[in-house]
Amino acid sequence: MTTTTAPTRSWYKRNEIAVTPWLFLIPGIIFFALYVIFPIFQSFWISFHEWDGLGEKTWVGTANYERLLGGDRKFGISFWNNVRWLALYLLAIPMGLFISLFLNQKVFGIRLYKSLFFFPFVISQVVVGLVFSWFYLPNDGLFDIIVGTVGIDVSGGILGNPNTATYGIITAGLWPQTAYCMILYLTGLNAVDPEQVEAARLDGAKGARMLWYVILPQLKPATFIAFVVTIIGALRSFDFIAVMTNGGPFGSTRVLSFYMFEESLSEFGFRMGYGAAIAVVLFFLMLIFITYFLWSMYQDEKGAR
Repeated sequence: MTTTTAPTRSWYKRNEIAVTPWLFLIPGIIFFALYVIFPIFQSFWISFHEWDGLGEKTWVGTANYERLLGGDRKFGISFWNNVRWLALYLLAIPMGLFISLFLNQKVFGIRLYKSLFFFPFVISQVVVGLVFSWFYLPNDGLFDIIVGTVGIDVSGGILGNPNTATYGIITAGLWPQTAYCMILYLTGLNAVDPEQVEAARLDGAKGARMLWYVILPQLKPATFIAFVVTIIGALRSFDFIAVMTNGGPFGSTRVLSFYMFEESLSEFGFRMGYGAAIAVVLFFLMLIFITYFLWSMYQDEKGAR
């Protein structure tokens, strides 16, 4: 009597369920490491050198950081402008929420309203910057015409005044950013549990109480993404400044990303080491905010278990 032995399965067949997802992930991980992780560490390394981008690097240790923190006026202006961007750009989140609540209604013509509010999101930031530059034109711009009808004189225009130029650019940035937050919340509202809403109605909840205790807790994932994307947008904010004021007037609208460009690649600088030091500071600012929100979400999830 002959006995047959079962054929030995290969290592891949034995571990197919565990290995197959990694086969799909590996290309993405490689590209992420090559184009994100490696440049981050490269920026750290360059920030400890004096380098014009072409010749030999000269090791200077922490000299670039000492110069940054030791009274560089341009860095101070850029940093506090970024703080203003952060504080005011976050207005896009509640504005996007309330617009999404309006657009989530079933009324006549709602698709047209959705298209109009969605429109700023699909336009390039450069185009948005140009449109608002024309809007703010002194004397001939629509903004000057509107405020002129109520007797307000904006001397030199919004973008020509160092005290108002930054706020004018932030307003331009809020337009598409609000549209993006609106899209996130509209997606989140589609996933809201109708049974919870109905149960809350039976308990007498409505209006602000319904929003605060029933709707918003279910929109936490959308809120988290909105916060992260808005913070990143506020901290980079390069396109609008480059198109609308090029850092002026008198350098009053510079932010860290624009100052980094000026130092590293513009005709004023080619100081790659100093530009990399600014990039590192900007990276840590983003990291602090994003880590805080990740930790907050983790604590919320942990408490809900």
